[in-house]
Amino acid sequence: MGRIELNGVRAKAAREVRVGDQLHIQTVAAEFEVEVLAISQQRGSSAIAQALYRESEASIDLRRKVVEQRRLLAPIASAPPSGRPNKRDRRLIHSFSGKR
Repeated sequence: MGRIELNGVRAKAAREVRVGDQLHIQTVAAEFEVEVLAISQQRGSSAIAQALYRESEASIDLRRKVVEQRRLLAPIASAPPSGRPNKRDRRLIHSFSGKR
């Protein structure tokens, strides 16, 4: 699902990034808005890479809200099943999934 917009236009893989470009990065887990501060000529560690861009304050706030919402919903969404399904449970599962 990863989608990247470069200065408001959807970017293809071969698109070159320049200093001052605005990137909108959308992944399954989060969305980021960053500004390119510098370009490195060689690959480096993530600590070095983080110095090459700046994330906007709005993007940071939005990601914090999403993390907080996921944290609050985690106990509800991840309740473990209480063992193997019995005959009634299997029938319910099949009725939901459209099998049989």
